Amino acid sequence: MSKPGKQISSRPTGLFFGSFNPIHNGHLCLAEYMVEYGGLSEIWFIVSPQNPLKDKTTLLPDHYRLDMVDAAIKGDKRFQASDIEFYMPKPSYTIDTLTRLSEQFRGHEFVMIAGTDVLPTFHKWKNYEELLRQYRLMIYPRHGVDDHPLLSHPSITLVNAPRIEISASFIRESIREGKSMKYFLPEKVREIIDKKGFYLD
Repeated sequence: MSKPGKQISSRPTGLFFGSFNPIHNGHLCLAEYMVEYGGLSEIWFIVSPQNPLKDKTTLLPDHYRLDMVDAAIKGDKRFQASDIEFYMPKPSYTIDTLTRLSEQFRGHEFVMIAGTDVLPTFHKWKNYEELLRQYRLMIYPRHGVDDHPLLSHPSITLVNAPRIEISASFIRESIREGKSMKYFLPEKVREIIDKKGFYLD
């Protein structure tokens, strides 16, 4: 089980939720920006578990995706991988994960990281109002959502991060088509994908 370490400063810890199928350089660029420019001490990549409604040929099993995150961030003390949601009831809800982490790591202030694309459906999240009362959100720009009423909420900060539109679905499709993704993926992640033959079917 991958366990994040102790908080490395008094600054907040960012939580980057995702399936990371696979993790790619866009994820890493955003995480680095949030640490270097967003006032965060570190980023924990929260790997979401297998969704039973998704095609298993598209979404790799949990442990493979966690292994790729571990490989991508190995040696960088600013980044940690977490499998906490693997051991929680399914489906996993962000508010429940935040509550569990806050109970386990009482010395941490957690900040959720997400793109503007979550805002149109944010009102459908479990206990979304409680989430906004208890936690801060750092939102980075994504294509298609340049403005939303929630951006004026006091718990939400729009971060002027570079607009990175690399998507995991584009990478998976490109791999199936035999395209090179050398500069889209961390080298260690690409090596795992090549060795295991992921995303070819």
